[in-house]
Amino acid sequence: MDNKMLRPIVKRARRSDRLLQVLSEYERFVIVTHDCPDPDAIASACALAPLLEYRLKRPARIVAGGAVMRGENLRMLELLKLPIDFVDELDVSDPRVAVILVDSVPTAVNHLLANSGVEPVAVIDHHRPQGRPYRVRFRDIRPNLAATATIVTLYLREQNLPPTPLVATALLYGIRTDAVGLPRMSVVDQRAAVWLMRFADFSKLGEIENAPLSREYFSDLLLAMKNTFVYDDAALCFLPRAAGPEIVGEVADLLIRCRDVNRLMCAAVLGGDVLFSVRTTAAGGDATELMRKAIEGVGYGGGHRRRAGGKLTVAARSGRISEDLQTELRTRWLKACGIDSQRGTRLVTRREILEDL
Repeated sequence: MDNKMLRPIVKRARRSDRLLQVLSEYERFVIVTHDCPDPDAIASACALAPLLEYRLKRPARIVAGGAVMRGENLRMLELLKLPIDFVDELDVSDPRVAVILVDSVPTAVNHLLANSGVEPVAVIDHHRPQGRPYRVRFRDIRPNLAATATIVTLYLREQNLPPTPLVATALLYGIRTDAVGLPRMSVVDQRAAVWLMRFADFSKLGEIENAPLSREYFSDLLLAMKNTFVYDDAALCFLPRAAGPEIVGEVADLLIRCRDVNRLMCAAVLGGDVLFSVRTTAAGGDATELMRKAIEGVGYGGGHRRRAGGKLTVAARSGRISEDLQTELRTRWLKACGIDSQRGTRLVTRREILEDL
């Protein structure tokens, strides 16, 4: 008889069980998302908290830095009554408190743990690993999935804990928004979404997706149209201002839909930093790799094959991207895209902009 047939069958521990086992040694939990959290980060944290409270019978608090500005995300927080606190800094000196970092990693700098000296006990994320190696007691990184919300949904299923309609709606919206631009969702993402549909409130989901937009949104959109240049199949947009960090990604999501544009970088100054978003089509290559090449040595970021974002370490005190910095970023972006020409054409011609004023 084959020796393989005689080996005992060992049941693999579920990831949610391992997470709960690690966290069972602590008395309280603080769940941290990246700054200015998107629907995926918000939903993941707001689903993880009740899971920990229910299974471990200990309180969990959700915190994030920055603010939420995007209309849909504000509507999501308002309608679904999601318990997230926005703070300027995080002080966790009590060893009985476990910090869980969600939808980001310790090596990133766009969260409250950056340069704080606070080390997370657990990290849950779906972005491709970037930066130096790090050690935590529990790590669940699944870059093959569309959203961190999918990972937390799997935890709920493993623990036989159906979400409330509000949490299910948040998770479903988080998966849907992070799947935008992907050529296809994985089977795991699809099954998670189908399961959540059993509990979600679709009337609230519709209200979120059709949230009212501020006048600043349309002003920023107009400025984006005026300041986008196309170089072969690549495009570059320097926003002269941005009402919030989320508008950079919103503009990028819109501009990458332009026919014959396969690679796009959008950048704007916010709070003295230069934030940017990169988007690609199926023919445009890897967004994260393009971003890495474009900002190597001056900035940092992360993302996925079709969507990436980051921040430049170059200070911009004037509130606008200087001409010198624009030139450097343009050169870096076009070199990353393999384009020699430095002379682009306006997405909307100056004549079209001026003739109706």
